[in-house]
Amino acid sequence: QVQLVESGGGLVQAGGSLRLSCAASGRTFSRYAMGWFRQAPGKDREFVSSIRWSGDRTSYADSVKGRFTISRDNAKNTVYLQMNSLKPEYTAVYYCASWLIITMTPPQNALDAWGQGTLVTVSS
Repeated sequence: QVQLVESGGGLVQAGGSLRLSCAASGRTFSRYAMGWFRQAPGKDREFVSSIRWSGDRTSYADSVKGRFTISRDNAKNTVYLQMNSLKPEYTAVYYCASWLIITMTPPQNALDAWGQGTLVTVSS
């Protein structure tokens, strides 16, 4: 099994920045990728960004391109999501996930490892 622990959420003003972290532990050797999803109040959870386990490929939702950057530190088994120019509509619980299937944008029912979520609140 894989354990994922997120950190870095909080309250920030519109236009500000936050960096989320997700530390992975356990049986990580066969993972294809890790990524971030978010769930805003009253909405379905949606894909935000992903990075291949090797770190050589990334993917972003159109809504965050140019504002968010995903990266990873292989030595620490940690993935980061740098979020800049934040907007109030980005307020959500952000979840880290990991998966085995070979895709950068997996269907959520195919994800077998989730973090507990971290709340990001962007005030206007």
